[in-house]
Amino acid sequence: MMSSGGYTSLDNQKVSGSVPAVSDPPHTTVQFTDSNLQTFPPSEAQGKISGGYRPPRDADDSFSKPVPGGSSDEPQSGGWLRMFKVAAYKPFFDVDTSDVLDRIKESLIPFRGSFSEKTATNPDLYGPFWICTTLIFVAAAIGTFVTYVAHKLQKKDWDYDINMITWSAGLFYGYATFVPLCLYVILKYFSAPSGLVQLLCLYGYSLFVFIPASCLSVVPVEEFRWVIAGVAGFMSATFVALNLRAHIMSAGERWFLIVLGIFLLQLALAVVLKLYLFTVTV
Repeated sequence: MMSSGGYTSLDNQKVSGSVPAVSDPPHTTVQFTDSNLQTFPPSEAQGKISGGYRPPRDADDSFSKPVPGGSSDEPQSGGWLRMFKVAAYKPFFDVDTSDVLDRIKESLIPFRGSFSEKTATNPDLYGPFWICTTLIFVAAAIGTFVTYVAHKLQKKDWDYDINMITWSAGLFYGYATFVPLCLYVILKYFSAPSGLVQLLCLYGYSLFVFIPASCLSVVPVEEFRWVIAGVAGFMSATFVALNLRAHIMSAGERWFLIVLGIFLLQLALAVVLKLYLFTVTV
Protein backbone atom coordinates (compact mmCIF):
# COMPACT_ATOMS: atom_id res chain seq x y z
CA MET A 1 0.00 0.00 0.00
CA MET A 2 1.11 3.54 -0.66
CA SER A 3 1.04 6.03 2.12
CA SER A 4 0.43 9.68 1.72
CA GLY A 5 4.17 10.35 1.95
CA GLY A 6 5.04 8.08 -1.03
CA TYR A 7 6.43 5.09 0.95
CA THR A 8 4.76 1.71 1.56
CA SER A 9 4.05 0.51 5.05
CA LEU A 10 5.98 -2.68 4.24
CA ASP A 11 9.11 -0.73 3.51
CA ASN A 12 8.65 1.12 6.73
CA GLN A 13 8.39 -2.10 8.63
CA LYS A 14 11.54 -3.50 7.01
CA VAL A 15 13.52 -0.38 7.73
CA SER A 16 12.33 -0.18 11.28
CA GLY A 17 13.14 -3.84 11.77
CA SER A 18 16.68 -3.68 10.45
CA VAL A 19 17.78 -0.28 12.01
CA PRO A 20 16.60 0.29 15.55
CA ALA A 21 15.50 3.75 16.38
CA VAL A 22 17.89 5.84 18.48
CA SER A 23 16.34 7.99 21.12
CA ASP A 24 17.48 11.57 21.62
CA PRO A 25 20.08 12.09 24.37
CA PRO A 26 18.89 13.77 27.52
CA HIS A 27 19.32 17.52 27.68
CA THR A 28 22.37 18.55 29.65
CA THR A 29 23.33 22.01 30.88
CA VAL A 30 26.93 23.11 30.33
CA GLN A 31 28.28 25.57 32.87
CA PHE A 32 31.49 27.50 32.27
CA THR A 33 33.65 28.43 35.22
CA ASP A 34 35.03 31.94 35.57
CA SER A 35 38.24 32.46 33.64
CA ASN A 36 41.48 33.07 35.54
CA LEU A 37 42.76 35.38 32.81
CA GLN A 38 43.34 38.98 33.81
CA THR A 39 42.96 42.07 31.72
CA PHE A 40 46.04 44.12 30.82
CA PRO A 41 46.99 46.55 32.07
CA PRO A 42 45.75 45.67 35.55
CA SER A 43 43.42 48.13 37.17
CA GLU A 44 45.05 47.85 40.58
CA ALA A 45 48.66 47.82 41.72
CA GLN A 46 50.06 44.35 41.97
CA GLY A 47 53.56 43.45 42.99
CA LYS A 48 56.07 45.95 41.56
CA ILE A 49 53.66 47.29 38.94
CA SER A 50 52.51 50.66 40.19
CA GLY A 51 49.09 51.62 38.91
CA GLY A 52 47.33 50.74 35.69
CA TYR A 53 47.59 52.79 32.52
CA ARG A 54 50.79 54.44 33.76
CA PRO A 55 54.13 54.29 31.97
CA PRO A 56 56.87 52.32 33.72
CA ARG A 57 59.17 54.26 35.99
CA ASP A 58 62.83 54.72 35.25
CA ALA A 59 64.74 51.54 35.86
CA ASP A 60 67.53 53.51 37.49
CA ASP A 61 65.29 54.20 40.48
CA SER A 62 66.28 50.79 41.79
CA PHE A 63 69.75 52.19 42.49
CA SER A 64 68.48 55.06 44.61
CA LYS A 65 65.32 53.75 46.26
CA PRO A 66 64.92 50.39 48.00
CA VAL A 67 62.06 48.18 46.88
CA PRO A 68 59.29 48.35 49.49
CA GLY A 69 58.96 45.08 51.33
CA GLY A 70 61.67 43.50 49.24
CA SER A 71 64.93 41.97 50.32
CA SER A 72 68.31 43.10 49.08
CA ASP A 73 71.59 41.26 49.06
CA GLU A 74 73.45 44.45 50.02
CA PRO A 75 72.67 46.31 53.22
CA GLN A 76 71.00 49.65 52.80
CA SER A 77 73.39 52.39 53.94
CA GLY A 78 72.53 55.96 54.75
CA GLY A 79 74.11 59.11 56.11
CA TRP A 80 77.64 59.94 55.05
CA LEU A 81 78.12 56.47 53.53
CA ARG A 82 75.79 57.52 50.73
CA MET A 83 78.49 59.79 49.27
CA PHE A 84 80.38 56.69 48.12
CA LYS A 85 77.51 55.65 45.83
CA VAL A 86 77.20 56.80 42.23
CA ALA A 87 73.44 57.33 42.66
CA ALA A 88 74.12 60.08 45.19
CA TYR A 89 75.66 62.26 42.46
CA LYS A 90 73.05 61.54 39.79
CA PRO A 91 70.85 64.61 40.53
CA PHE A 92 73.86 66.93 40.03
CA PHE A 93 74.22 65.80 36.41
CA ASP A 94 70.51 66.10 35.59
CA VAL A 95 70.78 69.08 33.24
CA ASP A 96 70.32 69.51 29.52
CA THR A 97 72.24 71.54 26.96
CA SER A 98 70.04 74.61 27.27
CA ASP A 99 70.62 74.78 31.03
CA VAL A 100 74.40 74.59 30.61
CA LEU A 101 74.40 77.22 27.85
CA ASP A 102 72.28 79.60 29.93
CA ARG A 103 74.66 79.25 32.87
CA ILE A 104 77.68 79.82 30.65
CA LYS A 105 76.08 83.01 29.30
CA GLU A 106 75.39 84.08 32.87
CA SER A 107 79.07 83.61 33.76
CA LEU A 108 80.10 85.91 30.90
CA ILE A 109 77.96 88.73 32.35
CA PRO A 110 79.54 88.96 35.81
CA PHE A 111 77.86 92.16 37.03
CA ARG A 112 74.39 90.63 37.31
CA GLY A 113 75.19 88.57 40.39
CA SER A 114 72.09 86.39 39.90
CA PHE A 115 73.81 83.09 39.11
CA SER A 116 73.55 81.74 42.67
CA GLU A 117 69.84 82.51 42.84
CA LYS A 118 69.09 80.81 39.53
CA THR A 119 71.05 77.66 40.40
CA ALA A 120 70.11 77.45 44.10
CA THR A 121 67.53 74.70 43.53
CA ASN A 122 69.43 72.81 40.84
CA PRO A 123 73.23 73.22 41.01
CA ASP A 124 75.04 70.94 38.62
CA LEU A 125 78.50 69.40 38.32
CA TYR A 126 78.15 68.46 34.64
CA GLY A 127 79.04 71.91 33.33
CA PRO A 128 81.96 72.51 35.72
CA PHE A 129 83.50 69.12 34.89
CA TRP A 130 83.46 69.67 31.13
CA ILE A 131 84.53 73.30 31.45
CA CYS A 132 87.60 72.28 33.46
CA THR A 133 88.36 69.38 31.10
CA THR A 134 88.05 71.59 28.01
CA LEU A 135 90.12 74.33 29.61
CA ILE A 136 92.91 71.87 30.43
CA PHE A 137 93.34 70.73 26.83
CA VAL A 138 92.75 74.17 25.31
CA ALA A 139 95.28 75.87 27.60
CA ALA A 140 97.86 73.13 27.09
CA ALA A 141 97.36 73.08 23.31
CA ILE A 142 97.43 76.86 22.88
CA GLY A 143 100.39 77.19 25.23
CA THR A 144 102.29 74.58 23.28
CA PHE A 145 101.45 76.29 19.98
CA VAL A 146 102.60 79.66 21.34
CA THR A 147 106.00 78.27 22.31
CA TYR A 148 106.26 76.48 18.97
CA VAL A 149 105.65 79.70 16.99
CA ALA A 150 108.10 81.63 19.16
CA HIS A 151 110.87 79.08 18.56
CA LYS A 152 110.21 78.94 14.83
CA LEU A 153 110.30 82.73 14.53
CA GLN A 154 113.69 82.69 16.23
CA LYS A 155 114.74 79.71 14.09
CA LYS A 156 115.54 77.58 17.10
CA ASP A 157 114.82 73.96 17.89
CA TRP A 158 111.58 73.20 19.71
CA ASP A 159 110.73 70.26 21.92
CA TYR A 160 107.23 69.33 22.98
CA ASP A 161 106.65 69.51 26.75
CA ILE A 162 104.17 66.83 27.85
CA ASN A 163 104.17 68.26 31.36
CA MET A 164 101.93 71.11 30.19
CA ILE A 165 98.88 68.83 30.19
CA THR A 166 99.57 67.34 33.60
CA TRP A 167 100.41 70.75 35.03
CA SER A 168 97.25 72.39 33.68
CA ALA A 169 95.15 69.42 34.85
CA GLY A 170 96.49 69.76 38.38
CA LEU A 171 95.97 73.53 38.30
CA PHE A 172 92.35 73.65 37.12
CA TYR A 173 91.01 70.46 38.70
CA GLY A 174 92.74 71.34 41.94
CA TYR A 175 91.56 74.94 41.96
CA ALA A 176 87.94 74.08 41.08
CA THR A 177 87.86 71.46 43.86
CA PHE A 178 89.94 72.62 46.82
CA VAL A 179 89.12 76.35 46.74
CA PRO A 180 85.33 75.77 47.03
CA LEU A 181 86.01 73.14 49.70
CA CYS A 182 88.11 75.57 51.76
CA LEU A 183 85.52 78.30 51.29
CA TYR A 184 82.82 75.89 52.43
CA VAL A 185 84.71 75.28 55.68
CA ILE A 186 85.37 79.01 56.21
CA LEU A 187 81.72 79.97 55.70
CA LYS A 188 80.62 77.23 58.04
CA TYR A 189 83.02 78.56 60.67
CA PHE A 190 81.54 82.06 60.36
CA SER A 191 78.00 80.66 60.69
CA ALA A 192 77.14 81.43 57.06
CA PRO A 193 77.16 77.92 55.59
CA SER A 194 76.66 77.42 51.88
CA GLY A 195 76.06 74.25 49.91
CA LEU A 196 79.28 72.59 48.78
CA VAL A 197 77.81 71.57 45.43
CA GLN A 198 76.59 75.10 44.83
CA LEU A 199 80.11 76.43 45.46
CA LEU A 200 81.60 73.83 43.12
CA CYS A 201 79.06 74.81 40.47
CA LEU A 202 79.83 78.53 40.88
CA TYR A 203 83.61 78.12 40.67
CA GLY A 204 83.35 75.67 37.78
CA TYR A 205 81.38 78.07 35.60
CA SER A 206 83.64 80.97 36.62
CA LEU A 207 86.50 79.28 34.75
CA PHE A 208 84.75 79.32 31.38
CA VAL A 209 85.99 82.81 30.55
CA PHE A 210 89.56 81.48 30.49
CA ILE A 211 88.75 79.27 27.48
CA PRO A 212 88.31 82.14 24.98
CA ALA A 213 91.10 84.01 26.78
CA SER A 214 93.46 81.09 26.13
CA CYS A 215 92.49 81.08 22.45
CA LEU A 216 93.17 84.82 22.14
CA SER A 217 96.57 84.38 23.77
CA VAL A 218 97.83 82.83 20.54
CA VAL A 219 98.53 86.38 19.33
CA PRO A 220 102.34 86.81 19.57
CA VAL A 221 102.19 90.13 21.43
CA GLU A 222 103.17 90.03 25.08
CA GLU A 223 101.28 93.17 26.08
CA PHE A 224 98.10 91.87 24.43
CA ARG A 225 98.39 88.58 26.37
CA TRP A 226 98.66 90.46 29.64
CA VAL A 227 95.55 92.46 28.79
CA ILE A 228 93.62 89.32 27.91
CA ALA A 229 94.71 87.61 31.14
CA GLY A 230 93.76 90.68 33.18
CA VAL A 231 90.32 91.06 31.61
CA ALA A 232 89.55 87.34 31.99
CA GLY A 233 90.72 87.34 35.59
CA PHE A 234 88.69 90.44 36.44
CA MET A 235 85.52 89.01 34.88
CA SER A 236 85.94 85.68 36.66
CA ALA A 237 86.74 87.29 40.01
CA THR A 238 83.80 89.71 39.75
CA PHE A 239 81.46 86.88 38.84
CA VAL A 240 82.40 84.85 41.94
CA ALA A 241 82.57 87.77 44.36
CA LEU A 242 79.23 89.33 43.42
CA ASN A 243 77.39 86.02 43.54
CA LEU A 244 78.76 85.26 47.02
CA ARG A 245 78.56 88.77 48.47
CA ALA A 246 74.90 88.68 49.48
CA HIS A 247 75.37 85.35 51.22
CA ILE A 248 78.66 86.20 52.92
CA MET A 249 77.30 89.47 54.30
CA SER A 250 75.46 87.39 56.89
CA ALA A 251 78.83 86.28 58.30
CA GLY A 252 79.24 89.57 60.19
CA GLU A 253 81.64 92.47 59.89
CA ARG A 254 84.37 90.34 58.27
CA TRP A 255 82.34 89.67 55.16
CA PHE A 256 84.28 92.29 53.19
CA LEU A 257 87.62 90.59 53.89
CA ILE A 258 86.23 87.25 52.77
CA VAL A 259 84.86 88.70 49.53
CA LEU A 260 88.11 90.56 48.90
CA GLY A 261 90.10 87.36 49.43
CA ILE A 262 87.86 85.53 46.95
CA PHE A 263 88.34 88.30 44.39
CA LEU A 264 92.13 88.43 44.74
CA LEU A 265 92.47 84.64 44.64
CA GLN A 266 90.61 84.51 41.33
CA LEU A 267 92.87 87.23 39.94
CA ALA A 268 95.90 85.24 41.08
CA LEU A 269 94.67 82.29 39.03
CA ALA A 270 94.74 84.44 35.89
CA VAL A 271 98.28 85.62 36.67
CA VAL A 272 99.49 82.05 37.23
CA LEU A 273 97.85 80.97 33.98
CA LYS A 274 99.63 83.73 32.10
CA LEU A 275 103.05 83.17 33.67
CA TYR A 276 103.24 79.40 33.34
CA LEU A 277 101.37 78.78 30.07
CA PHE A 278 101.64 81.90 27.97
CA THR A 279 105.01 83.34 28.85
CA VAL A 280 107.49 82.27 26.18
CA THR A 281 111.22 82.10 26.82
CA VAL A 282 113.32 81.32 23.79
